[in-house]
Amino acid sequence: MFELFKATSPIRFMKYSKPATWLSMFLIIGSIASLSTNWINWGLDFTGGTLIEVGFQQPAVLPEVRDTLAQANFNGAIVQHFGSSHEVMIRIAPQEGVKGVVIGNQVLDALQAADFGNVDMRRIEFVGPNVGEELAEDGGLAIIISLICIMLYVSARFEWRLAAGAVLALAHDIIITLGFFSIFQLEFDLTVLAALLAVVGYSLNDTIVVFDRIRENFRLMSTATPDEVVDQSITQTLNRTMITSGTTIFVLVSLFVVGGALIHGFSTALLIGIFVGTYSSIYVASSLAVKLGVEREHMIPEVIEKEGADQDALM
Repeated sequence: MFELFKATSPIRFMKYSKPATWLSMFLIIGSIASLSTNWINWGLDFTGGTLIEVGFQQPAVLPEVRDTLAQANFNGAIVQHFGSSHEVMIRIAPQEGVKGVVIGNQVLDALQAADFGNVDMRRIEFVGPNVGEELAEDGGLAIIISLICIMLYVSARFEWRLAAGAVLALAHDIIITLGFFSIFQLEFDLTVLAALLAVVGYSLNDTIVVFDRIRENFRLMSTATPDEVVDQSITQTLNRTMITSGTTIFVLVSLFVVGGALIHGFSTALLIGIFVGTYSSIYVASSLAVKLGVEREHMIPEVIEKEGADQDALM
């Protein structure tokens, strides 16, 4: 009923493993080069700054609000709706020697002086740079710890060649996603960090499904080469992958289009991660396991003879 794709013969995915390897290397090198030069456009969650929520009597037009703040020397202010079109969230970068309360009052005075009708302050918060730096360190530590835990898990569940492919595929996905944000200087906030952790889980789940089928087929296809086993396994799981990825992408596109600017970074990171994660399950994790020399013998448990078995056989 839910079969969108069913191949009569295995698709030769491994035939294109070499071009895919070069593509992955190009993307990783480009991402690392961009991270080394441009680094990341940290959001106020990490750099610190002032967050102001104001309410308008009439629906607020965001471009006009940005122009008003720019005229008041608040260039680069992040302005977005939250809740409704009458409520606006404003994020101001930290200013040396100026307290958050003072910045909030200046913003409110500028908006009240413009032709926006009645404007009132709803909330004001200040995030110090020390707190932002601590969040960045904790976020990076969370990703590293998650990768270590995943490495331990897949090492216990799969043969080491498959485990190495799974872990390197996860690192591949994170580096390329971070590189995309670095190249296009998209704002990196806490929602993007949460999306990165979700990408790790999504990519790992897809890889484990493929690896389970590879392990099973190695035991069933006794005369097949590793390339043929991998091709057969990926083809058999392709229908499941297309359904899972397709429904997830549909939801994320909807969030990106109608969810507002507040979750654009979150949905963008997940969209990139899903595309890259699906690709890496085939052409990084599986392909790397083949390159490391995985064979049928590695999938078959070693039979340990019981002590005294020879004597029993002779009797």
